[in-house]
Amino acid sequence: MTSLPRFMAVGVSLLLAACATRAPQASLPPPLSEPEAIQAAKETQARRATWLDSHPQWSFEGRVAINNAGKGGNGRIDWQQDGPRYVVSLSAPVTRQSWRLIGDTHSEAGRLEGLEGGVREGEDAEALLLEATGWDIPVNALARWVQGLSAEGMPGENQSFSTAGRLQTVEQAGWRIDYTEWFDAAGEQPPLPRRIDARRDRATVRLIVDRWDFLPQ
Repeated sequence: MTSLPRFMAVGVSLLLAACATRAPQASLPPPLSEPEAIQAAKETQARRATWLDSHPQWSFEGRVAINNAGKGGNGRIDWQQDGPRYVVSLSAPVTRQSWRLIGDTHSEAGRLEGLEGGVREGEDAEALLLEATGWDIPVNALARWVQGLSAEGMPGENQSFSTAGRLQTVEQAGWRIDYTEWFDAAGEQPPLPRRIDARRDRATVRLIVDRWDFLPQ
């Protein structure tokens, strides 16, 4: 396994410093427990999924912090999705370096650009990213999770909803995804996640979305 890209190595110290001064994250409130309320939340979630599935071209801009067993970093993230195809760009404001992952959620193949040694390609984008950087990021599932949807074709699905009727937690394939803040609905566009925490074992991905965009259909 190669070392982390230099811009992310710089991000490690910034991330650790931020974690040292940040107050402990508040635990999520108890989820919905009343059967009727849970059913209503599931129906709302189904309507969200229908709208999002009918708008396959979308993007978001935000900030991400990645940590895997004490190694990671943080930076700006720009995600462009066109059906199954995605382009994820990440940049570090301090070093002005960046990398880009191009992948396809159907084939799961990926192409990683911006690392020392040149472009790298593989049949599994997640394995490619892990081998090249040491980051355990479920990129193929993240395209769904980031929208507040369960990933298709993954085992162990479990969901809970907040008292506001919004998705609060998804558990799939050993990952737990917590939705701690949402953007309100805007016209026909349903509520969308703003703050997301994903973790599995010692790997964590924290995401703050600053802006969502959808192409009209």
